[in-house]
Amino acid sequence: MRSQYCNQVTEQFLNQPVEVCGWVDKRRDHGGVIFIDLRDHTGLLQVVVEPDNQAAFQIAEDARYEYCLRVTGTVRKRPEGQANERLASGQIEVVVDQYEVLNPAKALPFMMDEHAGEQVRLKYRYLDLRRAKMQHNIRLRSRLNHALRQHLHGQDFLDIETPILTKATPEGARDFLVPARMHPGQFYALPQSPQLFKQLLMMSGMDRYYQIARCFRDEDLRADRQPEFTQLDVEMAFVEQEDVLNLAENLIRNTFKEVLDVDLPKPFPRMTYHEAMRRYGSDKPDLRNDLELVDIADAVKDTEFKVFSAPANDANGRVAVLKVPQGGENFTRKQIDDYDPFVRRYGARGLAWIKVNDKAAGRDGLQSPIVKFLDDQALTKIIELTAADNGDLLFFGAGNYQDVSQYMGALRLKIGEDTDRISKDWQPLWVVDFPMFEWNDDEKRWDALHHPFTAPACDLASLQAAPGEALSKAYDMVLNGVELGGGSIRIHRSDMQSAVFELLAITDDQAQEKFGFLLDALDYGCPPMGGIAFGIDRMAALMCGEESIREVIAFPKTASGACPLTTAPSDIDNSQLADVHIQTILPEVDE
Repeated sequence: MRSQYCNQVTEQFLNQPVEVCGWVDKRRDHGGVIFIDLRDHTGLLQVVVEPDNQAAFQIAEDARYEYCLRVTGTVRKRPEGQANERLASGQIEVVVDQYEVLNPAKALPFMMDEHAGEQVRLKYRYLDLRRAKMQHNIRLRSRLNHALRQHLHGQDFLDIETPILTKATPEGARDFLVPARMHPGQFYALPQSPQLFKQLLMMSGMDRYYQIARCFRDEDLRADRQPEFTQLDVEMAFVEQEDVLNLAENLIRNTFKEVLDVDLPKPFPRMTYHEAMRRYGSDKPDLRNDLELVDIADAVKDTEFKVFSAPANDANGRVAVLKVPQGGENFTRKQIDDYDPFVRRYGARGLAWIKVNDKAAGRDGLQSPIVKFLDDQALTKIIELTAADNGDLLFFGAGNYQDVSQYMGALRLKIGEDTDRISKDWQPLWVVDFPMFEWNDDEKRWDALHHPFTAPACDLASLQAAPGEALSKAYDMVLNGVELGGGSIRIHRSDMQSAVFELLAITDDQAQEKFGFLLDALDYGCPPMGGIAFGIDRMAALMCGEESIREVIAFPKTASGACPLTTAPSDIDNSQLADVHIQTILPEVDE
């Protein structure tokens, strides 16, 4: 139906006939001559309908926004002074010979160039996706997928699909369940990841596997989560951690060069989990922000100020300071006070601070409600440890180590944004040496920090003797403060896997019920293996400069997990429910 796309019609087609299709982006009537900006996914093309072409002119008079058109005409140069340098087609226009409305459009629910609310955008997603920004995002995502596939094919990886209907296994989130009609009372689960199947593929001798996989988790949503998401899943046999890190790093470096023409550093810097938490209060630190946390427990452990001394003397406690250079001079008292409710949202009980007005004057040069509770020795040591200078502002966090790290890490990011300290470059990072377990205080048992198939960095006896001290062979790739991907070397021996299940309070019967097929497979010559998975949605959002992954997914769900376009989830007819042996019992709701 067309000879060229809109953006392809340039001066090389002068005086030649062309056929183009698209939508009416704008329409202007200038003294009897109708100008239409025709738009397709490549860009805009100006077409001109002159009054002497009465048949075309009559139809064009009725054209409105988003009418779908097919136009045949002749390319001519625009009149002097009317060129549009911003368009590839800006030097020319097409004089219409034939003008056909392929389909008219009703009045739009929102204008294509306005900032409409997300609910209406998702309800009319087919219109929203016509906009230039969304066209750019979805097409960039397609190039991203292609670059990832191309690189892995060049490294002898096999693209293998794994089941969507599978067995429910505990992987940290709720499963989406699917009733099995031919097995009354039994259910499939949609996969939270292809983890177990890719391990089985390595046991099968496939050696190198990848898949751009759809995954499903029935959990609360936020900007970087959806109930269904896409990840690049990679697994390799006969490898150690360094092999996986090198492969993954080269993959991402090549992909960013291919898609964005960006040169990421070589090699990526590395940091242990404990160092990341100590310096940044996060296991996915944004290195574009140069602010860091400083531990000051040694300075305050002997003070009578219990708010500081108690956690300073607790093995699980932390007292940390965030120094904001010249914050004492640049922040108003209201700005300082406004950070208190901010950190409370992350679990803080409050936020102490000290302004350093004149450090040479000792306590008299410090301004804060807490100075009176600290002795001179403590104050001097705090200034020394933080390397504070005149005009600096110190924020304090004290309490449980994880809690302090969480809210002080969030404060670091917030102040970095508020003071424009975020650099514009790309800052990748490997975070390594994660703890094997974290203690679940509510249930009084260990939880796997990554997943229960992650190999420990110690031997079996050491793991069983001191599980809280064990490190894992796990690693995360972080980019600009976003966890881009994570993986590990896997457990490949059944005795180690059984020991990990036991430490996680998974009984032998439960292990057999949930993972019996895996434990059996480990006893048939399972090779050492490792892999990684990258979040495609997150990677695409980063590349597009978007805060929410919904901006790079063609048909996303809302924050409540609903689809305004199709109105899913929806009620199911009782006869359909009966086919799968299901009866719904709704929770009682007060009238």
